[in-house]
Amino acid sequence: MQHINPDRIFSVSGSLEFEQLALEIFDYQFRNCEVYRRFVSNLGTDIREVKNLNSIPFLPIEFFKSQKISCSIDEPNIVFSSSGTTGLSQSRHFVHDIDFYIQSYRTAFNMFYGDISKYTVLALLPSYLEREGSSLIYMVNDLISLSKHQISGYFLDDHGLLKHTLEQLKISEIPTILIGVTYALLDFAESYSLEFPELIVMETGGMKGKRREILRTELHDILCAGFGVPVIHSEYGMTELLSQAYSKGSGIFHTPPWMKVRVRDTNDPLTLLGNESTGGLNIIDLANVHSCSFIATQDLGKSYPDGSFEVLGRFDHSDIRGCNLLVQ
Repeated sequence: MQHINPDRIFSVSGSLEFEQLALEIFDYQFRNCEVYRRFVSNLGTDIREVKNLNSIPFLPIEFFKSQKISCSIDEPNIVFSSSGTTGLSQSRHFVHDIDFYIQSYRTAFNMFYGDISKYTVLALLPSYLEREGSSLIYMVNDLISLSKHQISGYFLDDHGLLKHTLEQLKISEIPTILIGVTYALLDFAESYSLEFPELIVMETGGMKGKRREILRTELHDILCAGFGVPVIHSEYGMTELLSQAYSKGSGIFHTPPWMKVRVRDTNDPLTLLGNESTGGLNIIDLANVHSCSFIATQDLGKSYPDGSFEVLGRFDHSDIRGCNLLVQ
């Protein structure tokens, strides 16, 4: 398992194959990740009884703030860190094989949006560029490099140049995706107005303390009007994950085949709820082979029978993080 071929993860198909691979990864992580092993043992879990997906324990995401969640004693390829909030500790994800992350986001993007080389990729992520260790910046840098259009790149505070660029792209009919942090997209939409219905506007969430939090529906209405698009796309990702889910509108997210969502009872975190019940979101990310693939997040939401999910908010007293999506 230590040298598992990423292709096995990213070609997984069907619930039985997913479950089998998840159980193998659980066994590997229990034996090799000291923090996860102690957590599972302290729960009193008999690992001989972990025989299906729903019996695998989920590690609270807060452990990434204070512990080194790793299955390897070797130096990591890279350490991703969360944006956090002033005065709050940052999460750190020790990534021992960056190829898992690269293959994860490239394969997922292709699955949801097609060949990245056909797109112009524009990024409005000023707060992420101001710090080091952002997994989002790592991904967007690569997507920009894979684009065959020289105009692809970052825009900081020059919203006038961004507007001009978008107008030229509309005229040239080049497929375009604009990835932006929420507050920056709002700043643009409140100052400029476009009519570019073919544009994909993808918000990554996060006001970064720059603006007040608003409802997702209000946010998307403002952005739709400002950019002249019918819907707003969203990305659900975080420092502690190596995979992303995507929404193409209405806040309903879909996962790639190697990522699944379970909903837990807010009062009894060891109890899983059925579809369309509101609870805490547990994420299974098989790409997290060398850290922990089973994470209990601080997001509240619902799952649906087709495997999709939505985010409805966050637990009280939990940190406001860059990956957070707004309450519906």
